[in-house]
Amino acid sequence: MIKTVFLDRSTLGPTVSITKPSFEHDWIEYDRTAQSEVVERLRGAQIAISNKVPIRAEAFEQLPDLKLIAVAATGYDVIDVEAARAHGVSVVNVGGYATNTVPEHVLALMFALRRSIVGYRQDVIDGEWQRAQQFCFFNHPIKDLAGTTMGIVGRGALGSALGRLCSALGMKVLYSGRKGEQNPPEGYTPFDQFLAQSDVISLHCPLTPETRGLIGADEFAQMSRQPILINAGRGGLVDEQALVEAINSQQIAAAGFDCLTSEPINDDHPFHAILTRPNVIVTPHVAWASEEAMQTLWDQLIGHIDNFHKGEPSNLVN
Repeated sequence: MIKTVFLDRSTLGPTVSITKPSFEHDWIEYDRTAQSEVVERLRGAQIAISNKVPIRAEAFEQLPDLKLIAVAATGYDVIDVEAARAHGVSVVNVGGYATNTVPEHVLALMFALRRSIVGYRQDVIDGEWQRAQQFCFFNHPIKDLAGTTMGIVGRGALGSALGRLCSALGMKVLYSGRKGEQNPPEGYTPFDQFLAQSDVISLHCPLTPETRGLIGADEFAQMSRQPILINAGRGGLVDEQALVEAINSQQIAAAGFDCLTSEPINDDHPFHAILTRPNVIVTPHVAWASEEAMQTLWDQLIGHIDNFHKGEPSNLVN
């Protein structure tokens, strides 16, 4: 009997149908797992499923039966992949499931911020409309998106899908070249020029040593068009204190963030200074989490587990 353990079931929504592997197995799942509980819960397991529970080198040394880790996400930095390889443990992830949900979430943030939806909603709640004594009022800026420029960092499945949607809205789409690259490939705009020409900037690149802190004080200073900055990629892509200062100094018009460096947001996070601003929207890392996308993710993951058991591994990352 193959023991299969899902370490953090609560990271997928309650509507997801948790289908099981097609082979005979012993299934155990936990809503959440603390780092101190990983080894004990995986003891004797051949297959581990984790979304955000880290499995580090010291764990592999104590889990000789482990053969496969299935990551219920695209990013797999929670797993020490090199240590897994050294101990003969395969790692698989999922991809391509979020090509609707993430771009749609970015569009929602973009529309809400460009048209000051949050501010106007609060004004109605607070009675500002009633006090205006006319059919409308103009407490916050309202701007169209048609004819503006969308700047996208990252041209993978998500960035490309977002670009197609923005083109359909009548926006000009720029894809950023690598930071510091003077002559990017055809179809990409030099990074400095990209920053200066974009009315909205959306981040869709992986978090690597090269992209950590991609947007900081120097980059905000180059954003001459006071863009909206949207991050539905990874928290570490932006210097968050610098973003607060950019909002305060009006170097950027607004910010929509779905990813932070600390999740959930901690008490010391710099964003607490701006969370209630009408031009700031922070969502709790849910851009990926439409019901349709989560079900696709799970179905894909179970397929990879079944393939591994059949000796036909798919989507290996090590």
